[in-house]
Amino acid sequence: FDFFQLSFAATTPELADKKKYPYFFRTVPSDNAVNPAILKLLKHYKWKRVGTLTQDVQRFSEVRNDLTGVLYGEDIEISDTESFSNDPCTSVKKLKGNDVRIILGQFDEEMAVKIFCCAYDEEMYGSKYQWIIPGWYENLWWESWINSSQCLSKNLLAAMEGYIGVDFEPLSSKMVKTISGRTPQQYEEEYNTKRGDGQSSKFHGYAYDGIWVIAKTLQRAMKYLNATNKHQKIEDFNYTNHKLGKIFLDAMNETNFFGVTGQVVFRNGERMGTIKFTQFQERKEVKVGEYNAVDDELEIFNNSIRFQGLEPPKDKTIIQEELRKISLPLYSILSALTILGMIMASAFLFFNIKNRNQKLIKMSSPYMNNLIILGGMLSYASIFLFGLDGSFVSEKTFETLCTVRTWILTVGYTTAFGAMFAKTWRVHAIFKNVKMKKKIIKDQKLLVIVGGMLLIDLCILICWQVVDPLRRTVEKYNMEPDPAGRDISIRPILEHCENTHMTIWLGIVYAYKGLLMLFGCFLAWETRNVSIPALNDSKYIGMSVYNVGIMCIIGAAVSFLTRDQPNVQFCIVALVIIFCSTITLCLVFVPKLITLRTNPDAATQNRRFQFTQNQKKEDSKTSTSVTSVNQASTSRLEGLQSENHRLRMKITELDKDLEEVTMQLQDTPEKTTYIKQNHYQDLNDILSIRNFTDSKDGEKAILKNHLDQNPPAQWGSSDPSRTSKDPIEDINSPEHIQRRLSLQLPILHHAYLPSIGGVDASCASPCVSPSASPRHRHVPPSFRVMVSGL
Repeated sequence: FDFFQLSFAATTPELADKKKYPYFFRTVPSDNAVNPAILKLLKHYKWKRVGTLTQDVQRFSEVRNDLTGVLYGEDIEISDTESFSNDPCTSVKKLKGNDVRIILGQFDEEMAVKIFCCAYDEEMYGSKYQWIIPGWYENLWWESWINSSQCLSKNLLAAMEGYIGVDFEPLSSKMVKTISGRTPQQYEEEYNTKRGDGQSSKFHGYAYDGIWVIAKTLQRAMKYLNATNKHQKIEDFNYTNHKLGKIFLDAMNETNFFGVTGQVVFRNGERMGTIKFTQFQERKEVKVGEYNAVDDELEIFNNSIRFQGLEPPKDKTIIQEELRKISLPLYSILSALTILGMIMASAFLFFNIKNRNQKLIKMSSPYMNNLIILGGMLSYASIFLFGLDGSFVSEKTFETLCTVRTWILTVGYTTAFGAMFAKTWRVHAIFKNVKMKKKIIKDQKLLVIVGGMLLIDLCILICWQVVDPLRRTVEKYNMEPDPAGRDISIRPILEHCENTHMTIWLGIVYAYKGLLMLFGCFLAWETRNVSIPALNDSKYIGMSVYNVGIMCIIGAAVSFLTRDQPNVQFCIVALVIIFCSTITLCLVFVPKLITLRTNPDAATQNRRFQFTQNQKKEDSKTSTSVTSVNQASTSRLEGLQSENHRLRMKITELDKDLEEVTMQLQDTPEKTTYIKQNHYQDLNDILSIRNFTDSKDGEKAILKNHLDQNPPAQWGSSDPSRTSKDPIEDINSPEHIQRRLSLQLPILHHAYLPSIGGVDASCASPCVSPSASPRHRHVPPSFRVMVSGL
């Protein structure tokens, strides 16, 4: 029937459908009119991520659907959409789980109380959250429904504090005269006066402006009819006159005047009104801003809106990734300790080089000692690289350091312990392989052994680098609150050096190093009874292996358990490396330094010789005491002394045999040779064995008398008084001594080793009985001692 309708209170969005209701107009904005205002508010505070919570009622669902269309394409994300019927707590929990900080709600007063109670329980209130809900609730609306909830009033008010309500403005706040000649304030005063004690309605202003809309529409229609068709009047209206209905429709759409509710303008039958924003502050709602739909402008009153924090809430949890880095003071302290360790290693290197010609240092293989120091310094240097992380270097440099520090530590470990074990292997080969006539193992061969160990290391490391290289990986941990109290969350991240098959490669390296340690333990055990301190490092090797093994096992376990704490992990790794390197270097060099300062000759002598001298003194004292007590013990002592005398005579005969062989060989020029400097190590070993065989009372006295009367000639010196005519003196000249020594080494090896468990003298072809030698002649004891002493 083209029947026009004008409403001043129907806000339901369903009536906005012009296909169903083409002739419906309303002076009150619909519920959907708040959505453009909400969009403007979100843009004002740069909130780009929101969530919706809607009561399962058609009125609220329609507003939510329209809001989704308004926000679509405006670069604002609706991260979660929740709806409920009776229990909103589940939906509230889901919103929190999805990290929704800005909640747009559509629900009535009863459900609002339940929702804020749930929000209090879930701690979804305060400085991190902002609730935006309908603003058309009655004044003190929560008091009517607080009894139906299960939360306390103070908890409800705490959760409600700061929410923003959005609703249309009942009356304009502008002090401008309206079409009626009154300002909105004057109109309200007159309305309240005429209303008296009657109940107030917030729609009265829209009803008043509605009357003016009807009047202005009829006026424009009458003017149009008078101007176009003077024969037709408005009184001729009927429901079948479509032409007149079209005139009324155009006149209604042209409505535009300032009323008591603001500017009255229709757009597709919908009122373009003013939307107000209120905020719940200290148990009351305060107007904080308004939105003019006609001009599409938002006005926030100065300092009226209050947020719970220092700034508006963030639309989501701001995750700030923070690298867990090594503390600079800790790095400085451990670097200082490392530098001290390197200074100590340098001091040991200086000591080793300076005293390399000392018998004690020479017998302990100074070149191998240098390699031990080099390995220790490489291990020290790796500490500096382990402390460099993303706070000091770039990502690419860190990835390079992953490989470099692994190589340095591995090579340093093998160099130090490989040199130590190679040196021990030489002692083992000399003193344990008694079947060989002569055993000369030079330092070059030891270097080859250490080089072979390093070659195995290089093969493993190169395969590791080529097949599965170490990469920089970032491990992210659970978010933590900001220590400074800011509205952000800290996500710790930690850099690691890892690859795909990390466990396999580490297993290979650990297995190789473990076998190397077991080999060192074996050598230390086998050489534990070597009686020359300068050669026997088995005790110190055992201590080093024990300390290094225990510390490495503990350090690896603790380091794995504290991989999420870089400071603790770096501290453990650095202290383990410092401790192991320092203990190893000190065990190798401190005893040598002390011995060289106190008694350098004792370390190069045979302990059995010293033990025999002490034992003889003790036997002498014991014999005197026993003689006075028991005659039988005295007889037994005399028997032992007789046996001792017989053994000394046997040694004298062996000396004669040695002299005879020497005399036979001195006339053969092609058999002579010279002693190279690098054979002195073997000479010292044999001399130590000789000293043991001469450890009898009579021999010691003879040797002492001879040295007092005829001091030995210095190397390289000549005596003009000695001539070739005196064969006895000539054989003891420095020239002949130097010629004979190269030939005496194997002879001495076979002749004197029987006394310490070596080959039998009867099996040595160069040693024959004095009577079997046609050229045997008696040599005075003094010269005999000189030859054997050499």
